[in-house]
Amino acid sequence: MRVTHHTALTLLLAQSPAMVQAQENTETPRAGMEVSETVVTASRLEEDPSDSPYLTEVVTSEDVLAESFRTLPESLALTPGVSVQKTTHGHGSPFIRGFTGRQNLYLVDGIRLNNSTYRSGPVQYANTVDVFGLGRFELVKSQGSVLYGSDALGGTLNAITASSGYLEQDAGWFHNGESIYRYDTNSQSHLTSQRISFGDGGKWGITLGATLKDFGDIETDYFGEMNNTGYPEQNYSAKLEFSPADNLHLTLAAQYLNQDDVWRWHSTMFNPGGWEDLAAGTFTSRIYDQERFLTYARIEHEPVASWIDRYSATFSYQTTQDSEFQDRNPNTEQIRFGNIEVDTYGFNFEAQSTLPAATTLAYGADYYEDRVNAEGYRLNTADGTYDNNRAPIAEDATYRSLGLYTQARTAWTEQFETTAGLRYTYAETDINSLDVEDDWQSVVFNARALYRFDDVWSGFGGYSQGFRAPNLNDLTGDVTSRSGLDSLGSLGLDPETTQTFEIGARAESGRFSFEAATFYTMVDDLIVRVDDGAGVEKSVNAAEAWIAGIEAEAMYRLSDCWSLNGFLTWQYGDTERPVSADPGADTIEEPVSRLSPLRGSLALRYDHPSSIWWAEARVLAAAEADRLSASDQGDTQRIPPGGTPGYVVAHLNAGWQATENLDFILGLQNLTDEDYRIHGSGVNEPGFGAQVTARVRW
Repeated sequence: MRVTHHTALTLLLAQSPAMVQAQENTETPRAGMEVSETVVTASRLEEDPSDSPYLTEVVTSEDVLAESFRTLPESLALTPGVSVQKTTHGHGSPFIRGFTGRQNLYLVDGIRLNNSTYRSGPVQYANTVDVFGLGRFELVKSQGSVLYGSDALGGTLNAITASSGYLEQDAGWFHNGESIYRYDTNSQSHLTSQRISFGDGGKWGITLGATLKDFGDIETDYFGEMNNTGYPEQNYSAKLEFSPADNLHLTLAAQYLNQDDVWRWHSTMFNPGGWEDLAAGTFTSRIYDQERFLTYARIEHEPVASWIDRYSATFSYQTTQDSEFQDRNPNTEQIRFGNIEVDTYGFNFEAQSTLPAATTLAYGADYYEDRVNAEGYRLNTADGTYDNNRAPIAEDATYRSLGLYTQARTAWTEQFETTAGLRYTYAETDINSLDVEDDWQSVVFNARALYRFDDVWSGFGGYSQGFRAPNLNDLTGDVTSRSGLDSLGSLGLDPETTQTFEIGARAESGRFSFEAATFYTMVDDLIVRVDDGAGVEKSVNAAEAWIAGIEAEAMYRLSDCWSLNGFLTWQYGDTERPVSADPGADTIEEPVSRLSPLRGSLALRYDHPSSIWWAEARVLAAAEADRLSASDQGDTQRIPPGGTPGYVVAHLNAGWQATENLDFILGLQNLTDEDYRIHGSGVNEPGFGAQVTARVRW
């Protein structure tokens, strides 16, 4: 939205000739300026957020620097409706309107990041996107299934990678770039990011990038140095964009990420417990490694004929490797290892046409195919028993999904417009190692409306359906969850479905911006894990659940230099689930796991009239999270008995434009060295520390 609750140097102006290929300005606006922004994810149409019938949040590369964010999940920390749980500091998992893990859809330049092996609950996948390689990312809450298919129950997050901006450059040779270095005193961490773009203005451009991260162990007042919370990460990217003709644009892109030795600290003996009566860890080690490589080719063409305004087609290939090593000694005298490799082939086609009666039609199709291999073993160090047939999911499996969609937007008057869409999804799996085949079909619908009361106020709202087909982890998973419990999949599961009702209002004047919405989501056949009577969790379809919430954010400019901005969010919900995995078991009603408590933020910002420097003081606060499910109550390495305590913490950020090409940003986090953690996390947030960032641009 145009309200900027993230206190950045300001939003970058993003323009695009197509749905996801946002071209990034090479000039950065002055601190404190308000600039227009265009969003594309909510409707697959370029639109100003204030003209959208959806609630859309935007975080830019400037926000990431100004707020000293480390990762993509952390960059959502100031977003209403989102709670960023961190099992460890390398495994951030956004809870978007109560949903997390595989119930949220992640995109990179409009291409699905999700694959059929994603686990439920707090997971690490969102942190496989380098936030320093992005121009911006956009979040649409609850409304993604019609346009993007399965998994988009809580939200759809589209990470739009940095571009050369060659279409905005003058004809002839151009080149530009930036180098970023950041040092964090709390964890002794070093981060470097380099990006360079060059080409021929209006014809072609190349962007090359690399981000290297060496995160050290974080420190808090209670735990001191939390050993094995740091990890290394390497990111590399390349993008070639060129235009053989004025209305034809081609893109070739590739990106690679590697993370090693990401420890789940809360499970290990390095976690002494004790804070707020938390249980200590017991494993000798629990370590994750991740690699991800994505490459794609895209063609965009407009106009093609009188009946079509534009189209784009994207061919993509992604390969991921996700492995975990556990040494459970002396707890169970057992060592476990699991590795999953997935090759995903994708194709997207989308188009846009203008119809009579002031109607714009977006339509298209997408197909994804996962080819999955897995391996694993378990070793009992006491008696030497070795089982090499314990893969985290079934081996030798294929998972396919096909979607067809259309969505129409009609402007009935200058004040009133509607949006309605429909999608058909077909998903199937062949699990060769188990000689099992299954398939699912779904048709989902949405209807939205926007009404402009006057030049300042408008209202929006609507109804949306969601759909998530069971994936390979739901069906065949054999993993460790929460505080060390075994969790198994189940064949024959039904899809999860949702219905969301939402109504909201927004206002925008010269000095004041405001946006608020309330939503109510009903969930049917929610897949949950319940005890099978032998101390093992098993996946089953729950009866139903519901989640309601309120989200609001605002900005008020006190003067040309001073401004206030902040947000508020609250969620509440219950689920009805079976008490056991037995067919026909009784059900119980309990709170939805890990819903965000009442949470908010308020910031006071000063922008110097000369735009040479700016400063901002921010307070973040959350109420006690004491509505716990049975699984929350048993997860005592993460959630204290009785719930996660509330907190009030303060941060200070400032920036200085030293020269035309050099600027510095200072972030002082947790000024009072408060011990606190985000509800459901496995680690406390860092204590007092400073992040010093230097950026050189040319």
